[in-house]
Amino acid sequence: MARIEPHPDSRRCPHQRRRGARTHRHRRVPRRPRTDVGSRSDRRGCRPRCAADVCGSRRWEPDRSVDRGGAHRHRARGRGVTAPSRGRGVTAPSRGRGVTAPTDGRAARRRVVVIGGGLTGLAAAWHVRDEVDVTVLESSTDPGGQVRSVPFAGTRIDVGADAFLARQPEGERLVRAAGFGDDDLVAPATGQVYLWVRGRRRPLPAGTVLGAPADPVALVRSGVLPYGAVLRAGLEPVVPRREVVGDRSVADLVGERFGREVVDRLVEPLLGGVYAGSVDRLSAEATLPPVWSAAQRHRSLLRGLREHRARAAADDSPVFLTIRGGLGRVIDRLAADLGTRLQTGTAVTSLARTEDGGAWRITTDGGEHLVADGVILALPAAVASGLLRDQSPAAARELSGIRAASVGVVALAYAPEHVTDVPVGSGILVPRTEGRLVKAVTFSSRKWPHHAGHDHFLLRASVGRVDDATPVDPDDDRLVAAVEAEVRELAGIDGRADEAIVQRWPDSLPQYDVGHLARVDRLRAALREDAPGLHIGGASLDGVGLAARARDGERLAHEIRWDAGLLDPAGRTG
Repeated sequence: MARIEPHPDSRRCPHQRRRGARTHRHRRVPRRPRTDVGSRSDRRGCRPRCAADVCGSRRWEPDRSVDRGGAHRHRARGRGVTAPSRGRGVTAPSRGRGVTAPTDGRAARRRVVVIGGGLTGLAAAWHVRDEVDVTVLESSTDPGGQVRSVPFAGTRIDVGADAFLARQPEGERLVRAAGFGDDDLVAPATGQVYLWVRGRRRPLPAGTVLGAPADPVALVRSGVLPYGAVLRAGLEPVVPRREVVGDRSVADLVGERFGREVVDRLVEPLLGGVYAGSVDRLSAEATLPPVWSAAQRHRSLLRGLREHRARAAADDSPVFLTIRGGLGRVIDRLAADLGTRLQTGTAVTSLARTEDGGAWRITTDGGEHLVADGVILALPAAVASGLLRDQSPAAARELSGIRAASVGVVALAYAPEHVTDVPVGSGILVPRTEGRLVKAVTFSSRKWPHHAGHDHFLLRASVGRVDDATPVDPDDDRLVAAVEAEVRELAGIDGRADEAIVQRWPDSLPQYDVGHLARVDRLRAALREDAPGLHIGGASLDGVGLAARARDGERLAHEIRWDAGLLDPAGRTG
């Protein structure tokens, strides 16, 4: 195995004159522009100090606003066909596939290994594919993590994420850079969402911010809350409050201001679809950035949320977008562009420094060794923790404290004559307090224009919460039967589905518990100290969803370019 030496222009930092320190360069890093997410890193910007981050100084970090692994089964009624398992992280080895040094002249360039071929790892590698010698190692047979589209009922349907936030620009930027145009991008046909509360479907009140009410009148009209709870929410401006000086749970912050019923019937069902977590443990700072920020700035949270809504109303662009034919097309395009740089079915078993400390040695399950100047870890927290246990015990401990929820998607295709009472809208959210298995139903044939007019009515039911093992129950028939029974009542369908898909995502949704952002800060500080040259990202740290993963990919690519000396002193490419 040929060894790749560090970049010849690099020099040792005076703050790191110790054995094993990675060489790096000092440059001034520009301030990262603010975004509308309002993360801690965006508020503080960055300092023009050590750009390599091994002196303890910060480079810019991503906003931490608000998918990986699994297996699905696709069957027509009465028949079952198991699809290939994709596994998680580096836990699904495929032996006999080694990684060898390049022989096409690229060895003179800086070599980077990306461990994890989910969207984060693919995006980071895709951005730098023509600038460094990059290899992506993915343990499963298919890349893309929790972004997957599969054939179903004569079309293709997403069985993971089915849309991305269009108002976070990195998602659309990646999609367009990968070659998708206006004809490929699709906005929802309707934005109406319903809640199943108090025994019936009710419209989600207008004027909410992630469930937190900004319009008491709309709250009254919706009928979601009983009169007493509406009155309690309307008294928010005069309710005594505690100063928001640190992170708090969603239930604590929102419940203090609006009352517990707002938390349980409005906020929890919206967050349940994103994190599948407990509002009593989820971090308000990490999962409700607009609400947390408004609570910090305003005496009245209601007033702060009204201002936020007014700003958002000025933007008439779609909130969400998807790709005609499924978001999996984005993964296919990135993978095709990477070509042989992407190695699937290759699990990493160990990660260690070389003897002189100047590079990294990566060992695969096939017994092959890869030596690289830089490494990107884009893995679930538990998997990354195992690889870092010897290299940075402190970072491994922080990662091991990030829990994950198992979730699942059941896609159903109904003959049109059975769709008797389905409302016009994109779907239904079901609060935890209702005691249902199904936490959300998406009417794909109503929500997305490219699914309308199909000879079947398509919908997706989401199941699974952090304390619920049902999604990983291996019995497809039992799960489909339970979901269908609830969907008939929730959605107004009077027959049985002609086809069904069960997609399981074990341990796939990270739990951003109270103190999550501080945990991520400690984690990255430990890596700067213990493992210079190693960069970490992924949904476990910096936000879930395609747009957040695209943003993380941009950040990681920027860091790799910096390490490789490809940026000028202002942080721009030459």
